[in-house]
Amino acid sequence: MNGFSMRQLTAGQEVGTLFVILFGVLALATLGAFFATLREQSPSQQERSHRYRRDLRAVWTSATLFWLAWISGAFGATLLFGAFSFLALREYITLMHTRRSDHRSLILAFFVILPVQFYLVGTRHFDLFSVFIPVYMFLVVPVVSALSGDPQRFLERNAKIQWGIMVCIYGLSHTPALLLLDFANFRGRGAFLVFFLVFVVAVAQIVQEGASRRLRRRPVARQISRSFSYRAWFIGSFTAAFVGGLLYWITPFKPGQAMAMALIASGAGTMGEFVMKALKRDAGVRYWGNRSSVTGAVGLLDRIAPLCFAAPVFFHSVRWYFKIPL
Repeated sequence: MNGFSMRQLTAGQEVGTLFVILFGVLALATLGAFFATLREQSPSQQERSHRYRRDLRAVWTSATLFWLAWISGAFGATLLFGAFSFLALREYITLMHTRRSDHRSLILAFFVILPVQFYLVGTRHFDLFSVFIPVYMFLVVPVVSALSGDPQRFLERNAKIQWGIMVCIYGLSHTPALLLLDFANFRGRGAFLVFFLVFVVAVAQIVQEGASRRLRRRPVARQISRSFSYRAWFIGSFTAAFVGGLLYWITPFKPGQAMAMALIASGAGTMGEFVMKALKRDAGVRYWGNRSSVTGAVGLLDRIAPLCFAAPVFFHSVRWYFKIPL
């Protein structure tokens, strides 16, 4: 019955149904969290409850912004994710060591590279959008930095700025680009692709974290993360692949293709989170947002870091496999 009824709906009605279900599930989860607070809890239970409510608020925020991106169309979605990118890059830069001579490069990143990259997304210049930052801007940023005349820690400073541009601008810009991919029998349903990506990446994170707590820990890099192990990573990624296979009907993929794409996206997302943990250790912080009183950081990058890694890998895998024309 569900399959039949979905086939009778227009593309807009299908996506609208997706959001009704999504917000309904979140409302039930929020109601459950509220009733849980009415019971007497031990200190450890209170801590877990606090983390759950914090994560639930983050999911509500993400779902609302996802919905706003869809109803505002391609232009609105591009602007919305562009604003996300700006805030994420700001959060990253505030916790990195920069010098006064880096200001030119930072102005270039925030007020030239970022708007041009998202303009290329919104206008569907996918070939140029794919190489604009990793080819052209990769060379331009150190040139601008060198013109400031400060050679002290030159390589380190520019590597940090370039890495922030790649993760916060280049990586995240692929998310609204998914809304604009033109599948022959999937027009107007790009929101399903974004939902598929976000959902499988989230499943991989949750399962990996749960597996790392229950399995005997054998961390790959103890100084970076005591919870990251190959076994937990494989469990999380393959669970997400299985879930992705079950969700094939909301995508243009067949079940096997959906599983493969989910495995690629979830594997990239969880590895990306691991890389960002290494960056946080280097910056001397546990969370990107734990200096908010000083820098204005609110932990946004903690929530979107896996997506910044998964989105470009997923986007280009889909384009390459299905040979989508520009």
